[in-house]
Parts: sequence; C-alpha cells; structure tokens
Amino acid sequence: MRIGELAAKTGVSVRALRYYEEQHLLGSERSTSGQRHYADNAVDRVLLIQQLYAAGLSSRSIVELLPCVVTGEVTPELLERLSAERDRIDRQIHMLTDTRDRLDTIITQATTTFRTGRPCD
Repeated sequence: MRIGELAAKTGVSVRALRYYEEQHLLGSERSTSGQRHYADNAVDRVLLIQQLYAAGLSSRSIVELLPCVVTGEVTPELLERLSAERDRIDRQIHMLTDTRDRLDTIITQATTTFRTGRPCD
C-alpha cells in the first residue's frame, strides 16, 4: 500500500510515517518512480509504534524493542530496558492517580461551596 493509504488506515500523518522511517521504526519498498510501498502488516506496526509513543517511550527505545516484537530476539539488556520502562510507566500511573484523587477532593469542596454559598476551606 502507498503512504497515503497507510496514513488513512492508521490515522497517522504522512509526515509522521516518514519520520518513523527516518528513525528506522518502519520500512518500505520503493517503486521505480520512488514512491513508498508498505506491506500489509505495516498497519499493525504503526499502531504498535503509536501505543509505545503514547506510553512515553522514545524512538530510540522503540527501535531497541521492535526486534523482540518482530523476530522474537531477546537479550538480557532488552529485558532490563523493558522492565525499566514498565517501572517508569507504573510511576506515571501512580502520580496520575494521586493527581486525580486531589482533583476529586477539590471538586467535592467546590461543589459544596457552590451549593451552600460558603467559601472553600
């Protein structure tokens, strides 16, 4: 499939797909006229890349992770890196949960103030 079709199927911009190629996250074949052509499995790969970016992984981290996903190649260093990324995400989740809980408290106080007309404590 061509780059525009891949962009449409994944919801990722053509510019982002070109960036993924520059970062060695995604590969394509070139036609004789220089147009990019992607395999059908590129859709799943782009969606995975998007998930990993959304989790806060860098391009470098994703490049290191992809061989494990694609070929099953695993090294002790990769396992350590994956564990470190998971720990980082767990810390983010904990911080976000704390922030949400504080916001819930503020909402409760503000709701009470709104209903009673008394100022917040």
